[in-house]
Amino acid sequence: MNQTIYRAVLPMLAMLAGCATAPRYDARFGDAVRQARSAMTINPQAAAASDAAAGIDGQAARDAMLRYQDSFKAPPPVITVINAGGPAAR
Repeated sequence: MNQTIYRAVLPMLAMLAGCATAPRYDARFGDAVRQARSAMTINPQAAAASDAAAGIDGQAARDAMLRYQDSFKAPPPVITVINAGGPAAR
């Protein structure tokens, strides 16, 4: 009789012990994501700054996007390379 009680009670105690550790994990949930996002941000106050942020200006960015989109409309011509890689295969 005692063994059946132990078999029923021990798993329940193990589950309760697992619930007791959850608040420690929940307190730091998302810290790694927040740290990675802050590491990728150069200047979090860039929008509020009066001077331009470091990097590309608006006109250059617009022109780059237009060239990128136009590259799909008319791809560059294919260049035939003669004898690339050594002697011709037999």
